[in-house]
Amino acid sequence: MKKRILEVIPTLDRAGAEKQLTLLAAGLPADEFDVHVCALTRGGPLLVDLEKADVPTTVLGKRWKLDPSAFLRLKRLIAKLQPDLIHTWIFAANAYGRAAGAMAGVKCLVAGERCVDPWKGQRDLMVDRYLVRRTARIVTNSTGVVEFYVKHGLPREKFVVIPNGISPPKPSPTPRDLLLDELGLPADARLIGLIGRLWPQKRVDDALWSADLLKRVCTDTHLIVLGDGPQRDRLRRFRDKIELADRVHFLGHRDDAWRIVPHFDVLWSTSAYEGQSNAIMEAMAHGIPVVATDIAGTRDLVVDGETGFLVSATKADAERRRAAFAKHTYQLLDDPDEVARLGAAAKERMQTEFTVEKMVARHGELYRELLG
Repeated sequence: MKKRILEVIPTLDRAGAEKQLTLLAAGLPADEFDVHVCALTRGGPLLVDLEKADVPTTVLGKRWKLDPSAFLRLKRLIAKLQPDLIHTWIFAANAYGRAAGAMAGVKCLVAGERCVDPWKGQRDLMVDRYLVRRTARIVTNSTGVVEFYVKHGLPREKFVVIPNGISPPKPSPTPRDLLLDELGLPADARLIGLIGRLWPQKRVDDALWSADLLKRVCTDTHLIVLGDGPQRDRLRRFRDKIELADRVHFLGHRDDAWRIVPHFDVLWSTSAYEGQSNAIMEAMAHGIPVVATDIAGTRDLVVDGETGFLVSATKADAERRRAAFAKHTYQLLDDPDEVARLGAAAKERMQTEFTVEKMVARHGELYRELLG
């Protein structure tokens, strides 16, 4: 008899945890698991992917941080589906889903912590510590996330690490020369990519300072920033103030990022903290060397000196960090053999250690273990 699984997440936007949930829901063996998905707040682009995979999906329309009516609708959905296991993803879903599941009598509750979350205050952490008592396991994607939550009082034995999985990347259908022309860049431009939401966690200021340093020794480098967020206008003003408008290009959110990323020569990740960056994984899968901050989650992906380079993430080392991004990138662009070596190693690492098949299989094993 099939086991019914309910996956609960805040939205179905095209972001890291949402991508992993969608891949998992579509990939679990259909003859063994009856998978349903619930988005608390809204759907999004990934709703279409779930529909194509014939995964039943419910959007509850939660409107506020504390929304009793949405909680009631979730309880009704759980009572209707009577799932054998509920797996929640990210804080809002972890809180609503586990509380509603426990009240509905679901015995097997699994939470998902996908990132180091320094934004959480004591009230949020109290919710985590309270609900962990009813939680069978907490799934995370990196050892760094485990260490963060153990430090804040969650029991280590509850955690299981299942790394993200990435699908084999598609080659860009757009030739490089046409893409450069489309972006208004010179034919000899070399592209440095940065992908992510434009907010403080990502430290995009560091990338701008590093681009300013790099332009003094490389006349053909251009920083391409893919993503949007609350700091967009401030970052653009800062870029213009330091006279980088011709070298740093904010392209905003792009549904066709997959068409652009394969043409990056180097990927930068300047984040102060991450769970496990899908942007880094996608770049590595394309054979693109990565220069990134040495943080939990990222160091599980990038092997320093073998698949890319790691630089200090310590706040006090800001000037040296910015210089290190410029230095490593200059050395890479000046040495095509080194780019080829690091890129090949990065691609192999993704193909062997971080496949969607492995991610789905590990979740399937966990569900079987918990359901007996």
